[in-house]
Amino acid sequence: MSLMKRISLIFRAKADKALDRAEDPRETLDYSYKRQLELLTKVRRGVADVATSRKRVELQAAQLNQQSDKLTQQAQKALSMGREDLAREALTRKSALTGQMSDLEQQRAQLQGEEEKLTLASQRLQAKVESFRTQKETIKAKYTAAEAQTRINEAFSGISEEMGDVGMAVQRAEDKTAQMQARAGAIDELIASGALDDASSLNRGDDISRELEAMSSQSDVESELAALKAGVSGPAGGQALEPGDSASPAEVEAAPVQDRKEQEDRP
Repeated sequence: MSLMKRISLIFRAKADKALDRAEDPRETLDYSYKRQLELLTKVRRGVADVATSRKRVELQAAQLNQQSDKLTQQAQKALSMGREDLAREALTRKSALTGQMSDLEQQRAQLQGEEEKLTLASQRLQAKVESFRTQKETIKAKYTAAEAQTRINEAFSGISEEMGDVGMAVQRAEDKTAQMQARAGAIDELIASGALDDASSLNRGDDISRELEAMSSQSDVESELAALKAGVSGPAGGQALEPGDSASPAEVEAAPVQDRKEQEDRP
């Protein structure tokens, strides 16, 4: 197969498929019915034309018949007046009219037969058109019902193009919602575990932490100072300083010397 034939075959196949998708049986039926009506109108017009021609021939035949009767009367009158020559002339003309009348009668008979045939064909075609119209409306109703049922079934099953798009949109919305929920849950867990600070309370938490650290540091200093005071006074007895008392450096250095003098004076 040559390249051009293959291209032509592919083009016809694709065109036929495209036409098949674009074709609506209801529109095709309506167009066929319209064409049949046009044909019926033409047949009726043909019947009317033949009937008109037949009527014209009948009128001509009637006129010739009147002329023939008039010539007969003229021939009789001429004979009554002794004018045989005029009577012969009138009868000669009547004979010519008789031939014309015979031809017109043949034409009328032919037109009559043609009119009867066309009338019968028109009646049959009209009956066919009426039957086709009823069948057309029935098929259109069935097709419309089947189309509606198909769309309903596709909508319920979700395989239609519109419902497929809606289903995909819903799925995307659900996926995004699940992703946002998971992200929010993860952030809550991180904040609760302390791995991630809450930005809304970050500054306030730092102030409290700094204040607590300062208080803790001051308490540690006081505790260490008290321990040092207790160690300086010793277990032998110098009077321990009260937590609120304070001693100067000279007093701290003189305390051991005074204790040794007291020990030497004892017996």
